[in-house]
Amino acid sequence: QVQLVESGGGLVQPGGSLTLSCAASGSIFSNSVLGWWRQAPGKQREWVAEIATSGSTRYENSVKGRFTISRDNAKNTVYLQMHSLKPEDTAVYYCRLVVHARAYWGQGTQVTVHS
Repeated sequence: QVQLVESGGGLVQPGGSLTLSCAASGSIFSNSVLGWWRQAPGKQREWVAEIATSGSTRYENSVKGRFTISRDNAKNTVYLQMHSLKPEDTAVYYCRLVVHARAYWGQGTQVTVHS
């Protein structure tokens, strides 16, 4: 069973930065595709960023140039660096791990951008 634990959320002013972390249990991390998703109040969960096993990355258009996803296979951890945060980035952020055609989710961490 894979378990994912996110951390690093919090309250930040517009223009500020936060770094989210997601630590995974198990030995399949290096073979997994990792992603970050978010869900704002009253909205559907949406994809934010993804990093492949090769290290290649993709981003949703609204976060390109502001967010950076990275992974540390030795630490079984995926990160999301967020800069120039905007109020519309406010959401619960979830990490997702996909391996062997199965997806696993963390419990989420709240990010609030508010002055």
